[in-house]
Amino acid sequence: QVQVVESGGGLVQAGGSLRLSCVVSGFTLDEYAIGWFRQAPGKEREGVSWISSLDDNTYYSDSVKGRFTISRDHAKNTVYLQMTGLRPEDTAVYYCGADLLAKFINAVIANTPYELDYWGKGTLVTVSS
Repeated sequence: QVQVVESGGGLVQAGGSLRLSCVVSGFTLDEYAIGWFRQAPGKEREGVSWISSLDDNTYYSDSVKGRFTISRDHAKNTVYLQMTGLRPEDTAVYYCGADLLAKFINAVIANTPYELDYWGKGTLVTVSS
């Protein structure tokens, strides 16, 4: 049974940092590409960062490039999102999504993250000004 569980969200002041964790079970990080997405109130879910299942290649949206870092720990089957320089516009529920690499890439390119098969319930990040 596949499970995806996010944690680490919270309330932080602008300029602060948080580290989100995404623990997966039922598959390994070598089998599925996995990424972080976020959804602010009244907005569509958008891709933030993701990491390939084949290698250590990482990808970032322009809005977070240089501030966020994605990483993974195979032994713990966990993906992290280190967020620094947080801004009020980063406020959102952050979700971890996963799928086979080809399908993941297609969903990202087409901006249709809801096509991914596996999702966690999300963790709320609130950045105060």
